[in-house]
Amino acid sequence: MEQQLTGEQLLEAVAQFGSPLYVYNADKITAQYGKLQAAFSGHPTRFFYACKALTNISILKHMKSLGASLDCVSINEVKLGLKAGFEPSEILFTPNCVAFDEIREAVSLGVNINIDSISMLELFGNHYGDSYPVCIRINPHIEAGGNYKISTGHIDSKFGISIHQIRHIVRVVKTTKLHVHGLHMHTGSEIKDINVFLEALEVLFSIAGHFDKLQFLDLGSGFKVPYKEEDRETDIVGLGKKLQVAVREFEQEYGRPLEIWFEPGKYLVSECGYFVVKANVIKQTTATVFVGVNSGFNHLIRPMFYDAYHKISNISNPKGAERIYTVVGNICETDTFAWDRVLNEVREDDLLVFHNAGAYGFEMSSNFNSRLKPAEVLWKDGKYTLIRKREVFEDLLAGQVWE
Repeated sequence: MEQQLTGEQLLEAVAQFGSPLYVYNADKITAQYGKLQAAFSGHPTRFFYACKALTNISILKHMKSLGASLDCVSINEVKLGLKAGFEPSEILFTPNCVAFDEIREAVSLGVNINIDSISMLELFGNHYGDSYPVCIRINPHIEAGGNYKISTGHIDSKFGISIHQIRHIVRVVKTTKLHVHGLHMHTGSEIKDINVFLEALEVLFSIAGHFDKLQFLDLGSGFKVPYKEEDRETDIVGLGKKLQVAVREFEQEYGRPLEIWFEPGKYLVSECGYFVVKANVIKQTTATVFVGVNSGFNHLIRPMFYDAYHKISNISNPKGAERIYTVVGNICETDTFAWDRVLNEVREDDLLVFHNAGAYGFEMSSNFNSRLKPAEVLWKDGKYTLIRKREVFEDLLAGQVWE
């Protein structure tokens, strides 16, 4: 099973479907999911794919085929999951700052629901009492993650209910007779230190005694994937071993077995993705040699938004002499993918590939500058399948109304 696509395979994809182009390797997704299953096999564990990373329905169907469940943050993601074949019991809905109508719709669809504010918890309890189970999202006040913009467990985060508000939570639960069947927390993304998860787990242990019907503890995710050669994945094997011991000890105290839930997103799809672009122009200034490509942050916003690093390869000239380039897009804004990057010599019309483009690539794309979104293709069973058509001009007008 090939987990990495070669330059030749990516050139073949562009020959069939054009550029810019998102390419996903199903084999890599399968391999990553298998690593999770093996690492946490010592304790009953469920994995809910955080589909905000990549919601193409063909990807969702592949996740379903692997046995994954689904983590959704909007009601439309929930509907996509149901459309892809997930059972309501296999879907966890974790919204924030949504109208109560969205929560009610989730109840009507029968999915697991995660509540992350006191006001919404009270409203839910007043409407449903103990008739519909809920999970409560706790903010453990643990700052973690590779970038402040993706840290969600610190004291200034909008996510979750502060651990210091536990007395208020308990009062609401008792007053409205809420049936709490799970506790949840998520501290951020790109977490290298497994002790972050264990520390957060201890926070959940410390309050679990207030709820006597718990079935699971949800640790979110944030597993790191390598973007640079020196990067290393989160040690999920080590985490699995330590977690197993900690949870079994706590179960003796709590008096009943508890499942552990995780919500991996980037970990499952980041490395499966490749974004292939064409060099439109080589532009030399007094200080810099720019490679201007036929894409921009309208297709891949992570470098501009998060200062994210993506490895770039010249697949048209892989043995060319190494030179230094700044790779930029065709958007009428500062639109830089990479400064002073060493690449094999880039010529106009060469094809470049951005690696680790499966998570938050196409998913965060837009039509800024009235440019069209690219196609998406899936490499599976030794062949490419088109899973999203390239947009055409008429798509820009869809939904617009004019006289």
